[in-house]
Amino acid sequence: MKSTFVSAALVASTAAFPHLAVEKKGVPAGSAHKRVLERATQPQGGAAGVPAPLLPPVFDAASQRIDVNGSHAFVAPGAGDARGPCPGLNAMANHNYLPHNGVATITEFIAATTSVFGMGVDLATFLATYGAILDGDGTSWSIAGGSHVGIGGSHGNYETDSSPTRGDLDQYGSNSDLVLSQFKTLYDMQPDAATANYNIEVLRTFRETRFQESISKNPYFSYQPVAGMLVSQAAFTFIYRFMANHSAEAPEGILNKDVLKSFFSITGDDDNLKWTPGHEQIPYNWYRRNTLDAYTIPYYILYFAAENPEFLLVGCNQGEVNTYNTISASTLSNGAYTVAQAAANPTCFATEFAIAELPGLTGLSGSLVNSLTGAITGVTGALGGCQGISKVNTSALTACPGFALYGGPTGPVAKGAVQS
Repeated sequence: MKSTFVSAALVASTAAFPHLAVEKKGVPAGSAHKRVLERATQPQGGAAGVPAPLLPPVFDAASQRIDVNGSHAFVAPGAGDARGPCPGLNAMANHNYLPHNGVATITEFIAATTSVFGMGVDLATFLATYGAILDGDGTSWSIAGGSHVGIGGSHGNYETDSSPTRGDLDQYGSNSDLVLSQFKTLYDMQPDAATANYNIEVLRTFRETRFQESISKNPYFSYQPVAGMLVSQAAFTFIYRFMANHSAEAPEGILNKDVLKSFFSITGDDDNLKWTPGHEQIPYNWYRRNTLDAYTIPYYILYFAAENPEFLLVGCNQGEVNTYNTISASTLSNGAYTVAQAAANPTCFATEFAIAELPGLTGLSGSLVNSLTGAITGVTGALGGCQGISKVNTSALTACPGFALYGGPTGPVAKGAVQS
């Protein structure tokens, strides 16, 4: 069933989005982003042991080492410092790569994410601008905060259900607290400390586990076009792509137990793990991805869809656990995208949906709408252009009691929610 769905989606992608056709190894690619796509969709080491189509750049210790001494030494947050659901942003604030109070401008977010994690300037600009406009004051935003202040209050438009380690808002009443059982599920997937590597394939399996867990435990689980199809997926891929420690022996990066624990503010032995809120740290002797291999918009795709095509479909529980139904992309886009077209290029579908949906639902001023549209258009332009959506059918989302754009950071626990 899955293979049939994906085959249909891939066939549709060639016709609807020819610029995204990924060329096979040995065939010259028409553009750099096609080659990046091909490598990005391969598990580490390539399928069946075959080397990935592009090797990472040669390790450069001097440029990849991240300083955690002096002005960038770890300083725990104080009472007035914002720390939220994103461990990477928390860590950068704790090391003064972002302002220690946790509130930063678009420019500061771009500078920090590119220099510390090797995020591409294009992706960093999109994420920082999108967040500041939709969830901040237009030029800056908080890594915590409430509605129109920061990530904490962005439930449904940026922060979302089925997070790797944070609880679903309607399941736990908080979208910022780490749920230790969720972290432990991931942590235990690599039991041998000597060989542990939480790479993209490990995270694919973990992503499937968390998706099903939200269906079975959160009556209001909602999986929306932008927050679900794009941001939710990125939260899983970012763990390995940005937290892995790189070396001459492993230029692609290895994410072992100690590094994972450091970035998620976890201490203790395997059978006695403890989370300390807001104390995420960049480890000593940690080397980011090479900036020649920056994580750019062409990387920003859904790695897991071949095995889990349900990640390409918008849907929700309908007030009770295990009542998950999908909502057709054709219905949501008033026919602009078929289900197969949206599945073939979810980045195009989700970003074009955002352009059509968000201005009307957020009440943004004309200048901010233009800035938001410009940021999103930067994504679609990097993909070679996307089919537009003239008008969205938001009434289709009324079937989802968990549909929201500005929930959190706290809220009521839904009736029937199951907590671990």
